[in-house]
Amino acid sequence: MDRQGITPAKSLNPQMVIFAGTRVLIWTCLFFSKLSKLEESRDLKTRVLSTTNERTQSEKGNLIKQVTDRAEGENTNNGLQKHESTVEKKGEEHDNMEKEEKPQLAEQTSNEASDKMVTDDKSGKQSAKTSSKGDSKEHLTTNTERRSDQTVMPDAHVRQLRDQLIRARVYLGLGATRNNPHFIRELRLRVKEVQKALGDAVKDSQLPRNAYDKMKAMEQTLAKGKQIQDDCAAVVKKLRAILHSTEEQLKVHKKQTIFLTQLAAKTLPKGLHCLPLRLSTEYFSLDPGQQQFPNQEKLEDNRLYHYALFSDNILASAVVVNSTVFHAKDPEKHVFHIVTDRLNYAAMRMWFLANPPGKATIQVQNLEEFTWLNSSYSPVLKQLLSPSMIDYYFKAHRANSDSNLKFRNPKYLSILNHLRFYLPEIFPKLNKVLFLDDDTVVQKDLTGLWSVNLKGKVNGAVETCGESFHRFDRYLNFSNPLISKNFDPHACGWAYGMNIFDLEEWKKQNITGVYHTWQKLNHDRRLWKLGTLPPGLITFWNRTLPLDRSWHVLGLGYNPSMNQKEIERAAVIHYNGNMKPWLEIGIPRYRNYWARFIYYDQVYLRECNINP
Repeated sequence: MDRQGITPAKSLNPQMVIFAGTRVLIWTCLFFSKLSKLEESRDLKTRVLSTTNERTQSEKGNLIKQVTDRAEGENTNNGLQKHESTVEKKGEEHDNMEKEEKPQLAEQTSNEASDKMVTDDKSGKQSAKTSSKGDSKEHLTTNTERRSDQTVMPDAHVRQLRDQLIRARVYLGLGATRNNPHFIRELRLRVKEVQKALGDAVKDSQLPRNAYDKMKAMEQTLAKGKQIQDDCAAVVKKLRAILHSTEEQLKVHKKQTIFLTQLAAKTLPKGLHCLPLRLSTEYFSLDPGQQQFPNQEKLEDNRLYHYALFSDNILASAVVVNSTVFHAKDPEKHVFHIVTDRLNYAAMRMWFLANPPGKATIQVQNLEEFTWLNSSYSPVLKQLLSPSMIDYYFKAHRANSDSNLKFRNPKYLSILNHLRFYLPEIFPKLNKVLFLDDDTVVQKDLTGLWSVNLKGKVNGAVETCGESFHRFDRYLNFSNPLISKNFDPHACGWAYGMNIFDLEEWKKQNITGVYHTWQKLNHDRRLWKLGTLPPGLITFWNRTLPLDRSWHVLGLGYNPSMNQKEIERAAVIHYNGNMKPWLEIGIPRYRNYWARFIYYDQVYLRECNINP
């Protein structure tokens, strides 16, 4: 498929901004609605005394003593303070309304509180002075913090412009404002101006010079709307409708994002589709003698360093081999065993015949040549070919199927993905093999892994339980008694992608037989979903030796905020996830680690228009 055929869904930050702005406006309207009720009710005058008294002292100089019930006063005070903080954040316009209403409430209580005033003028003045100083300091501190927040926040004006658009949308939908055509025309004009000024800006520095003027003009127009429509109940109702509509849109966008990401991950770019076709054509034009690799006598030499790579991606396989040889101290001692499918066999061989990896040895095998790997021997192969599995992937209407789209990836249908459980059968004369996924890049010499003492274990791997979702209960169904009785849900998971396997211990402990047993028990996918990591965790339970984390760093295929130093220190980096470096959706800041091991001047890459 064309690289430009699939593009990832954009960030949904505007919806999140709408949520925040909408909730603030709802609370603001509710607050002023409550204030109007308080103004009408004389029974609440004693509750607000403690709060209004402080404002009255600072503004009028009255010396009123709190005499109301403490518990009742504190409850009211806390409620009002919470609303006051919300109002202050909405701007000076709300502050003015608050100052106009609260002195009125204070005047209603002044007559009844006059007999409670302090008789000692000296102490009263001192108390008032102290209170006034405290209020002034608190007010000064609040203003200072507010100014500090505004200077620190790089998107304060952007947020305010978005908030104005939300408020404008409310006024455009209210009945009272719709009946005023002059105001509607003016508001729509302001909306267009603000939208044009805002554009795609995420920081104030990205706004045009006239953005502040547009913001000021919009604020004046919104003030007119407030005069026209003063019914808070109608505004709240409209805001709730907008909030509900936005939440529904966000759900739809999230589903679209997941679908498009999975679709892009499963789609082969046009260049990578062209490459094997071009290489296959070239391979079959060679003489039989030219189709053979040199140094085939090294394929079973246990004194050398052997790598297992199972892939149908030619370019990805080339990066793994090139990066490993580039950092190897003795390249002539490294042997790469590549297994691919029938469709890519000729192309894979042609690539490495035309681009030999220095002094290293290459072997390319065809999966179809493994006659021992059939449905009668391999339970997983039998399951992959079953009608139920085919229906699970290809039936148009899946009423009872799993909603998680990642399990629809065709890689789960490929037996290449499961060859890692048959290493002794594929390499019967080798003692140790280093398994590498095709979405990895080697950054250091790996020969030290062959000298690691596995202490009787079969698998050497890097653990991934630094994060809670990489434990066993993330991958296995512990509601099933077969799982809950045999495994610990909090056990630490480990990573496939770079694993050193002791094939001698593998044979002694009959690891392949253990794998077959559990695969048969999971014929209905009740123990785990598809993939190789869940059965790997089960098969190598208590048979895995943790390696130092610097050997293998994961996350470059889904995490855009990884630590740069951690990546550079790693011996192997792994692009696990959907955002592979050879796809358009790959994370740009990580792509160069992979691309630098591709020689784009190669004739086949130029012919297929594969560029950096």
